[in-house]
Amino acid sequence: MENAKAQSASLKGWKHSKPGLWLSIGTSAFGAVSIVKDVRKARGESDTLKLVNALVGAAALVTGTALLVRELRRLGDDDVLLG
Repeated sequence: MENAKAQSASLKGWKHSKPGLWLSIGTSAFGAVSIVKDVRKARGESDTLKLVNALVGAAALVTGTALLVRELRRLGDDDVLLG
């Protein structure tokens, strides 16, 4: 049980590490490909509701990526070696 807690704490720390943040940004890039496909499909079908859904998803993706970049910059500010 304690081993599982320690592993869980380790994974939570991973999310806020530089490699974890870069991985999240990369995952967002793959999400962007999906959103572009959704927008093209919605336009092809002239489906306004699907288009709005894709655009809202795009806005969420942009906002999430901006938050990840901000967190990455904050980690860089805390780095003693970066000055």
